[in-house]
Amino acid sequence: MENQIPMAMATATEIERGTKTQEDQWRVESQVFQIYNLFRGIPPNSQFAILELQRDKHIEYLTKGFKQLGRSFTVLDANRPWLCYWMLHSIALLRDCVDDKLENDCIDFLNRCQDPKGGYGGGPGQMPHLATTYAAVNSLITLGGHRSLSSINRRTFYDFLLRMKDRSGGFRMHDGGEVDVRACYTAISAASVLNILDDELTQNVGDYIVSCQTYEGGIAGEPGSEAHGGYTFCGLAAMILINEVHRLDLPALINWVAFRQGIECGFQGRTNKLVDGCYSFWQGGVAALIQRLQLIVNDQMGLSNILECECSTDSDYDSINSDISADEQSLEGTSSHVNEMFQIREEAAGQPNTSHLADVNNVGYNFIKGHVHMKPLFNNMALQQYILLCSQEEGGFRDKPGKSRDHYHTCYCLSGLSVSQYSCTKDVGSPPLPQDVLGPYSNLLERVHPLYNVVLDRYYEANEFFKANSL
Repeated sequence: MENQIPMAMATATEIERGTKTQEDQWRVESQVFQIYNLFRGIPPNSQFAILELQRDKHIEYLTKGFKQLGRSFTVLDANRPWLCYWMLHSIALLRDCVDDKLENDCIDFLNRCQDPKGGYGGGPGQMPHLATTYAAVNSLITLGGHRSLSSINRRTFYDFLLRMKDRSGGFRMHDGGEVDVRACYTAISAASVLNILDDELTQNVGDYIVSCQTYEGGIAGEPGSEAHGGYTFCGLAAMILINEVHRLDLPALINWVAFRQGIECGFQGRTNKLVDGCYSFWQGGVAALIQRLQLIVNDQMGLSNILECECSTDSDYDSINSDISADEQSLEGTSSHVNEMFQIREEAAGQPNTSHLADVNNVGYNFIKGHVHMKPLFNNMALQQYILLCSQEEGGFRDKPGKSRDHYHTCYCLSGLSVSQYSCTKDVGSPPLPQDVLGPYSNLLERVHPLYNVVLDRYYEANEFFKANSL
C-alpha cells in the first residue's frame, strides 16, 4: 500500500497538470482567445480594417514563390507540381493571374514532369505519382487556355490510371505504392475533369471507400484507421463523382464533421486534435458537398421534405439549425438533377444499381449546377473569423497562431474562405450577400468547384475543352 500512495499522488498531480494533448489544446485556445479579445476591444472601424483580406500582400508572397524558394524547400523536391498548384490556385482565388512568361514556364515545367507512359511525377524524370498527377492537372486547368489544356496526354494518362488500379477496387499512389482513399480521389477526380472516367476505372471503388467509413462517421485513409478530414473529403468527393454517394452513411458523416469545428472557430482534422487552418477546406469542403446531397440525406433519415437553405442574419450567425420545409413542391424542378444523378435505392437483390455509370463524366457539371436547399453544416462566419484573424499574415496564411506561413496553408485557407463565403448561396450563379462575407465585401474570393477545388470558371473552360476534344 505504501508503494501505491506516491503513484496515486503522481496520478492526481498529472491530472491537475494535464496531459500533453490537453496542454497543447489549452495553449492554442489561449493564443486564439487573446487575439479575439484584442480584436473585440478596438473600435468598430479598426475592426473592419483588421478583417480586410491582404490581397496584394498575398499575391506578392505567392508570386515571389515562383521565382525563388529557400533551402528548406529542398524536402519538397518530389512535390513540385504541388507547389505550382498551391500558388496558382491561390492566385486565381484572389482574382489574379500570373504573367505570360511565368504561365509558359509553368506549362513547360509540368510537361517535363509528365511521364511518357502517363501521369506526372514530382519533378522531371521522377516516377509518376497520383498525388502529383492530381496537382499537375489542377495546375494546368487553373492556367487554362489551349496550350495548357492540350499539353495533357489523356491517352497515356488513362493507361497510367489503369495500371494504378488495385484488385481491392482502390488505387495505388504509384507503382508498388500504398492503396488508400487519397489515391482513389486523385485518380477519380483527374479522370472526371479530363472526361475519361468510365466503368473500368470506377469498378469497386465504392466498395473500397465504404469499407473506410469508421464508427465515428468520418472516413479513414484505409480500412481500420481513424477518421480524418482530408480522407473524408477525398472519400466523399470520389463517391459523388462515381455516383455512389448514397452508399455512405451520410447522417453519421454529418454528425462527425459538424463536431470538428471547435471553440477556436476553425476546424480540427481528427477527434481531439488541434485546430488547423488547412481544414477550413478539407472539412469545410465536406460540408459544402453535403449541402447538395439533401435528397439523399433526407432519404437516409426518413424525411420526406428537404431542408430549407436560409442563413441567419442574427449576431450569433447561427447557421446550423435547419427547418423542415412544408412545401413538397419545392422538390420539383430545382432538385430533379439530383434524382437523375444518384440512384438512391438499391436493387431488390441488395446490390448497388450501376446503371447510372453511363454518363458519369457529367456528374461534376450537373452537381455544381443544382440548387442548394440545406443550410451550412458549420458556422460560416466563425470560420471566416478564424481564417482572417488567426491564420492570415502579412502575405500568406498559417496553420494556427505560433506557426509560420506556407504555400500549402495559404492555398487551403483561401479555399476554405471561399467555401465559407458562398455557403449560403442557393444557386451557383448567385453572389453571396454582404452579411455572409466577414469584413469588407472586397474580401470576396472566386468561387471554387468543391469536388475538384479549382476555380469554377476554370473548371467550366476545362469541361468544355475536354468534351469537345475526344481522345
